[in-house]
Amino acid sequence: MTKNYDIRYTGDLRCEAIHLKSGSMLETDAPIDNNGKGERFSPTDLVAAALVTCILTVVGIHFKNKGKMLKPIDCGAQKIMVANPRRIQEIKLEFDFGDNEFSPEEFKLIDHLVLNCPVSDSLSKDIVISSNVSSFYSL
Repeated sequence: MTKNYDIRYTGDLRCEAIHLKSGSMLETDAPIDNNGKGERFSPTDLVAAALVTCILTVVGIHFKNKGKMLKPIDCGAQKIMVANPRRIQEIKLEFDFGDNEFSPEEFKLIDHLVLNCPVSDSLSKDIVISSNVSSFYSL
């Protein structure tokens, strides 16, 4: 097996993951509501972060290929958990497109990518993904 990451449980409900190609490292911590300290991203926080970064990356690739360089885009994410079994029920996304100008058709494409980027396509269909993107083109 060719590894992409080395991941280790370091104790006290914390893990570290090293991206072998770059040496970049991240740590996770169990959340406060699940016996942890909540001092780092939790593993399920990383799912929400992976979703947002995937959406923004795919949007960036699309517009770069069209010759349009994007200005910064911000996105807040809220992850909602449920019990029995403990899992992510919903990820709510709120985008701020800043100084970017998009047509209604481009906003529709971005809205489509929210539910159809590689990460969203990899998540269980039981996880609700909601965003405010449609409010930008349904005005």
